[in-house]
Amino acid sequence: MRPEILFPLFAPISTLKGVGPKVEPLVERVAGPLVRDVLFLGPQSLIHRTPTTADRVVDGQVQTLIVEVVQHTRPMRREQPWKVKTFDGTAFLTLIWFKGHGDHLTRALPVGEKRVVSGKVERRGSEIQMAHPDYILPVERAAEIPEEEAVYPATAGLAARNVRKLALEALSRAPELVEWQDPAWRKREGFVGWREALELYHNPRTEADLSPASPHRRRLAFDELLAHQLALAQRKAARRSHPGAIVPAGEMAGRIEAALPWKLTGAQIRALSEVRGDMQSGERMSRLLHGDVGAGKTIVAMLAMADAADARMQSALMAPTEILARQHFETVAAPLEAQGVRVILLTGRDKGGVRAEKLMALMDGTAQVAVGTHALFQDDVKFRDLGLTVIDEQHRFGVNERKRLQAKGESAHLLAMSATPIPRTLELTVFGDLDVSRLDEKPPGRTPVATRAVPSPRMGEIVERLKQAVKDGAQAFWICPMVTESETVDLAAAEKRAETLRKVMGAPVGLVHGQMPAAEKDAVMAEFAEGRLPLLVATTVVEVGVNVPNATIMVIEQAERFGLAQLHQLRGRVGRGRRESACVLLYDPPLSDTAQQRLDILRKTDDGFLIAEKDLELRGGGDPLGLKQSGFPAYRLADPAAHRELIAAAADDARLILARDPDLSSPRGQAVRVLQELFDWKPAGLTDAG
Repeated sequence: MRPEILFPLFAPISTLKGVGPKVEPLVERVAGPLVRDVLFLGPQSLIHRTPTTADRVVDGQVQTLIVEVVQHTRPMRREQPWKVKTFDGTAFLTLIWFKGHGDHLTRALPVGEKRVVSGKVERRGSEIQMAHPDYILPVERAAEIPEEEAVYPATAGLAARNVRKLALEALSRAPELVEWQDPAWRKREGFVGWREALELYHNPRTEADLSPASPHRRRLAFDELLAHQLALAQRKAARRSHPGAIVPAGEMAGRIEAALPWKLTGAQIRALSEVRGDMQSGERMSRLLHGDVGAGKTIVAMLAMADAADARMQSALMAPTEILARQHFETVAAPLEAQGVRVILLTGRDKGGVRAEKLMALMDGTAQVAVGTHALFQDDVKFRDLGLTVIDEQHRFGVNERKRLQAKGESAHLLAMSATPIPRTLELTVFGDLDVSRLDEKPPGRTPVATRAVPSPRMGEIVERLKQAVKDGAQAFWICPMVTESETVDLAAAEKRAETLRKVMGAPVGLVHGQMPAAEKDAVMAEFAEGRLPLLVATTVVEVGVNVPNATIMVIEQAERFGLAQLHQLRGRVGRGRRESACVLLYDPPLSDTAQQRLDILRKTDDGFLIAEKDLELRGGGDPLGLKQSGFPAYRLADPAAHRELIAAAADDARLILARDPDLSSPRGQAVRVLQELFDWKPAGLTDAG
């Protein structure tokens, strides 16, 4: 049960003043459905309103003046502005409205009376103007105009000032809570109490107060990170309390490894050893295997599946798309079947007798390995003895989907895989409840992809070279950042680009994007993978998992609009065979400093982990690495880039709290329970990997 002291914060936003049926959906869009969500919505910038006189105004600044209304000039035509001439004893100031003509202006600004006005002042020749003042108040209410005004996010129909009022009302409902942070830690960091930190958060006096590095913001960030790390540590402990199937390392994996045309990298050997240690421990494995494009994750998973088959247990490998599932099937089926292990592919396309036969093979154990899509966790899929579940690109599955697959084996181990390298500093936030293996080496034989940045005015040259390469038998990707043309956003449109290239290439051009039906998209991708399409125009749907060894050219249009890690993922679609490959980064000049650095880094290195670290440095806050699409937690107050060093501290504190007080029954433990409720970071409510 949620503690009663938090009830005011978990009331619906409709309980805030002025939030009726029309305004409620607007506030929910900006903040969320609860008063707590508005409380955690912070200001984005700060307006300094300087009291002054008309003869001393600074052009372009927001200033506050006390003026006497001299005259109203009504517009003769609708498109003309309404002007109000005022005087403050030093000079004239003209107030201007381009819209909103009406008697309300004569009522708000009666001729001969004094008013305090505040807004941006501009000089137009000899005239001093203030267009659409932010405030118009009687002089006795001048104190209501703040000298420093925090500016909050807004949306159509909901002004930033109204959001500020709601945030301050939410702040007034925030209770004093028993301290949950360690006293020595608080003293060392110079942290104020939780309630005082919120006061400072919503009432900044300087730009420094808005910074994620400010002490009060760091305090609030640490609270959120601690709540999250506690939940991750609790879930990790709960998983370890469940017995896991004991799977010893068998001889079959050794025979498969010996038959491979290359030797395992040191990283693969290390990762396989870590996986085997888990599978032999008697506890259920929950491990993430993440590494660069082409680092050999599937081979490690296959050798673990061979161990399971040696122990007379079954394995399931689930991928988010049929194309990716088929690629995995083609990788693992031949080596395993050479050792007498039957491998089946189960997708949504399997119907009738074919599907029934596969289901029976899983049920009676004659099929020891199943590779597939969402079809694997359907209710009618039953395994005789599922010992290992492997989930590729695990963030693309929902929590319940992942759990439904693992639940098909009472003591099944979980190996999650991701081709998006995460900086070590962020591993704890994304995978804190999992053990992590990193594949930071690439198998020998992978040809480095030659990467060039080319300004878009030279696109014609690129098209001509591409045309010749296709004639010579090459296959190529052409990536665009949008699907259809937009009047408001000047980004390359995939449909338009495909149409243009079809006219000039003299060869078939395919098109795939996320808005296409899955079957249609799969069909085009299959054509490309089989070599029947020389050129594929696509959006970022091809970012992960598509394996076309014959593809040697990648053109990324408006590359400056993509994140560094995403560009690296896209580049990883080529260079997968023995032939030399190239990536062309087409950009619209001039480049910003950040965009220039991004493209320079990509040209100089193909180390995914280094690129991820650099991406984090360049992006700073916001959505580092595009992680909202990679299972990254949706923090409200913590900024994973700015608060990196707090993540490890929160993880250490969480482990210490649970080691001393596993049931959270001590006085500090009770305070920590309130913290977890405050942020909803509880083990049952987390987005997990299994």
